[in-house]
Amino acid sequence: MRYFSAVHRVVALVRPVQSTFELGCAVEVFGTERARVPQHYEFEVCTEAPGRVQTTAGYAIHVSQGLAALDSADTVIIPGWLPVEEPLSDGVCRALLAAHTRGARLVTICSGVFALARTGLLDGRSATTHWARAEQLRREFPRVRVEPDRLYVDHGDVATSAGAGAGIDLCLHLVGQDHGATHAALVARHMVLPPHRESGRRQYATPTPPGDVLDGLLEWAVERLEKPLSVDDLAAHLGVSPRTLARRFADRLGTSPGTWLLSRRVAAARALLEETELPVEAIAARVGLTSAVNLRRRFRDQVGTTPGAYRRAFRIS
Repeated sequence: MRYFSAVHRVVALVRPVQSTFELGCAVEVFGTERARVPQHYEFEVCTEAPGRVQTTAGYAIHVSQGLAALDSADTVIIPGWLPVEEPLSDGVCRALLAAHTRGARLVTICSGVFALARTGLLDGRSATTHWARAEQLRREFPRVRVEPDRLYVDHGDVATSAGAGAGIDLCLHLVGQDHGATHAALVARHMVLPPHRESGRRQYATPTPPGDVLDGLLEWAVERLEKPLSVDDLAAHLGVSPRTLARRFADRLGTSPGTWLLSRRVAAARALLEETELPVEAIAARVGLTSAVNLRRRFRDQVGTTPGAYRRAFRIS
């Protein structure tokens, strides 16, 4: 967990034409006060030329602060950069590099990675962006290792996210890094969102078409989560080899049979934590994770918090 001073300044750097949704992702996580939720962040917006900034929604916003706002930022967010071909001015580039040198964390949402890449801070490092822009990012910045299937990539000092919705995932992840998974889960609950999606989860998965060869297998497996099902069991139920099953899962669901099965077990555990008072040991047995120790480990890996903390945040009374 990272520790900051009592007030952590988050400053979003915007420019015309600014995406309202991507800016909104940052505002909702870092800049919205909520009853009974500790407010650990101050949120501000700046732009290179203060004044009227046009948005993608067709209206303009007024931004009074200039680049000097970045001088004391703990986190700088670039919530999109449109058009992505737009170069950085010398002033913006100097301000970003100075903030990074001073120790500020630089974060991008979706197309904002194009601006960060132009500073050179991503050279030799991995990064992600919206899947539709990944090839362009790779082509224009060959020294950046583009990972198009990642929801977000966090190096500590710099972090990038995929499409706009993944910006929320990254922001919640950063809250967890700063103040712990329990606080991040509390913020997520107030936003009516799951507390965590793994950074390595695919940006999108191909829907299972009607009449697909997996039809019936998924339901069959979900009904038997308490049993020690394996990938071999799933393959045997369909009468195919494990390799063939893996290929069909990848083609149709964008994941592996083992990963899918584990995600269903954890999802079932979450529901039982929310809806029942069963002890963790009993929940582990019901969802096929065999022991409380295994459930806690798998739960933290996938949800980013402990079963106990999740229950306290999400228990349905």
